[in-house]
Amino acid sequence: MTAGVLDKTKLAWWAVLAAALVAVPFLMGDFYINLLSQIFIAVIFAASLNMLVGYGGLTSLGHASYLGVAAYMSAWLFLKMGWSHLVIAPIAIIGTTLMACAFGWIALRATGLGFMMLTLALSQVLWGLAYRWVGVTDGDNGLRGLTRPAPFGIDLENTTAFYFFALIVTVVALAMISRFVHSPFGAALKGTRDQPRRMSALGHNVWMIRWLTFVYSGFWGAVAGVMFVYYNKYIHPTSMALTSSAEGLLGVIAGGSGTLAGPVVGAAIVVLLKNYVSGYVERWNMLLGFVFVFIVIFMPEGLVPGMHRLWNKLRARKAVRDSNTGGREKA
Repeated sequence: MTAGVLDKTKLAWWAVLAAALVAVPFLMGDFYINLLSQIFIAVIFAASLNMLVGYGGLTSLGHASYLGVAAYMSAWLFLKMGWSHLVIAPIAIIGTTLMACAFGWIALRATGLGFMMLTLALSQVLWGLAYRWVGVTDGDNGLRGLTRPAPFGIDLENTTAFYFFALIVTVVALAMISRFVHSPFGAALKGTRDQPRRMSALGHNVWMIRWLTFVYSGFWGAVAGVMFVYYNKYIHPTSMALTSSAEGLLGVIAGGSGTLAGPVVGAAIVVLLKNYVSGYVERWNMLLGFVFVFIVIFMPEGLVPGMHRLWNKLRARKAVRDSNTGGREKA
């Protein structure tokens, strides 16, 4: 199969996927539309984490901090200050990104296990503040009573309108992340993951490359946080807990870290198990654990790379079989 045919096939699949996503609100009920909206938000969150885990080789256990802080800033400025969403969203995203600048400066003092533990420690500090700083966060009650914005006069309180809004933001996020990881800077980032000493010897500032990636990852984590609080109209300290970060990390690893499609598939699996399967299975966490163990055993590289490998293997077998059949016919 030539490269041109492959490109046309890929383009056709993307066209079918786009048509299906546009048609969903007109074919399904509100429950499934809301479920897909949650998947979109989880995809942004997992894709932002994947820049660190998959492309940078930096496993973080505190990525929910950016989602939670952006959500809390949005909720607090709206409820306590009475500001409009048009002003609040940029402030929440920029403020959280600045926090990522500081957290990256601290966490990147170490690598490997040390980096992972530092990100966990920083997120636990914020989680504790969210519970204890009652005057700002309302503690265990959370901040509630929020409304969704109405950009260009479009009321996002409508389920279908919010679905398309979330879809557009997700497409933009994935496009920007794809551009980032496929740029020369992205190539340098992969080099710091695979051969940091060699990259340093070649004159690259390994720490700066990782820090800029950390900040950019925090930026998209903040975008996911703003979308999260728009969808739920409520924010609670559990959104910043270790479990939230772990769910995002599971999505990245299960789908396939270091790929663009992997976090999409992995995030969808986690959200479906959490919000849909949990309605039928009481201990959905256990089921998620079984699914993850199954993936690690049979497709350790993740579902997307694993399925791609399996597909190539089947095509190779078919090609060998066809060539053998052709040879016998000629004989």
